[in-house]
Amino acid sequence: MSRLAMPQLMSYGLLGLPLAMVALPIYVYLPKFYAERSGLSLALIGAALLAARVGAAFLDPLLGWWIERGRGAFARFVGIGSPLLLAGFVALFHPPALEGASALAWFLGTLMLVYLGFGLVTIAHQSWGAALTQAPVERARVCGVREAFALAGVVLAAAVTSVAGYGALSLSFALALGSGALLLIAKAPRPVMVTASAGLPGMRAIAAPFANRRFRALFAILIVNGVASAIPATLFLFFASDRLQLGSIAGLFLILYFVAAACSVAPWVAAARQVGEARAWAGGMLGSALVFVWAFGLGPGDAIAFGAICIASGFALGADLALPPALLAGVIASAGHAGQREAAYFGVWNWGIQITLALAAGISLPLLDWLGYVPGSTAGTGALAAAYAFLPCVLKLFAAAMLWRAPLRDC
Repeated sequence: MSRLAMPQLMSYGLLGLPLAMVALPIYVYLPKFYAERSGLSLALIGAALLAARVGAAFLDPLLGWWIERGRGAFARFVGIGSPLLLAGFVALFHPPALEGASALAWFLGTLMLVYLGFGLVTIAHQSWGAALTQAPVERARVCGVREAFALAGVVLAAAVTSVAGYGALSLSFALALGSGALLLIAKAPRPVMVTASAGLPGMRAIAAPFANRRFRALFAILIVNGVASAIPATLFLFFASDRLQLGSIAGLFLILYFVAAACSVAPWVAAARQVGEARAWAGGMLGSALVFVWAFGLGPGDAIAFGAICIASGFALGADLALPPALLAGVIASAGHAGQREAAYFGVWNWGIQITLALAAGISLPLLDWLGYVPGSTAGTGALAAAYAFLPCVLKLFAAAMLWRAPLRDC
C-alpha cells in the first residue's frame, strides 16, 4: 500500500481513544475505587485482579485465533466486542450496594466482561493496523497516530474523572467508543489480506508465534518492561495520596504525564526513522529509568518535583507506546506472515500485556499489605515509595539490556 493520507490514519486511529479510556481507570483508579467503596482489603483486591487478569490473559490468544479465522474481517469483531465492552465498563464503575463476597463476585464478573470486550476490539484493531502496511516508516506512522489518540483518551479519562466523577466518565466513554467504532468500520482503509497456508489446528495455532525466534525475544522484553510500567500505574494513587499527601491534585499529575507522552510520540517516530525502532525504544527505557528513580526520594508536599518527573517520564513513555507494536509488525513481516496471521500474534501479545498487569497487581498490592502499608495513612509509605519508584527502574534497565542484545534491528 502507498503512503496513507492523514484522514485515513485518523479514521483508523480514533478507536484508540476510547480503548485507552478503559485502560486508565482499570489500571489506576480501580484498586482504590473498590478499596474505598466495597470494604475489600488490598490483599483481596490484588488477588482478584491477579485472577481476572490471568483469566483474561489466557482468553486473548483464543480471541486472536478466532479473529485470525475471520481472514481480515476485523470490522466484524469490533462490532461484536464494542457492546460487551461498554456494558462491562458501566457495570464495573457503577456497582450496586454490595459487601463481602457479593461485592467480590460483582467485581470479578464485570471485570471479566470488560476484558472480553476489550480483548476482541483491541486485537482486531491492532491487527487491522499491522496488516495495512509492511513499510517500516508507514507502520511507525500507523502506530504513532493510534497511540496519539490513545494518549488523548488517557488524558480525557483522567480529566473527566477528576472534575466530574465516574458518571461523566461512563458517558464520555460511551460516546467515544460509538464514534470510534463507527468511523473505523465506515471509513478506515481495509488491509489487503493474502491467502494463508493451511491453518494450524487448535492450540498449535495459538502457540505458533513462539516458533519465531524474534517474536520470543520481543515478547520477553515486553514482559519485563511491562511489569516495570504496570507497577507505578497500579500504585500511583496510593503514592500520590499517602506518600506525597497530594491526593487532591493526583489527576493533574496524570494529565501532565500523558500530555507529555502525547507530545513525544512524533519525536519518537522520527527517532525510529533515524536509528531504528529497537534502538529508539531502548533509549526511551534508559531515559525513563534515569528520570523516574528520583521519585523514590520524594516526600509530603513535593508537588513541583513530582510534576517535573511526571513530565520527563511521560515524554519517555511515548517510546513504550509507539515503537513496540511497530516492532511487532516488523517481526510478523520478516516471518512472512504479513496479511495472514496478525491476529494470532496480537492475541499472544495482548496475553503478555495482561500477564504483566496481573503480576504488577498480584505482587505489589499483597506485598505492600504484608509490609504494613495501610491506605489512607502514613504507615508503610517507605515500602510504598520503594515499590513505586525504585523497583520499576531496575526492571527498565534490565529490559533495555535485553532489547539491545535482541535480534530485532533488521526487522
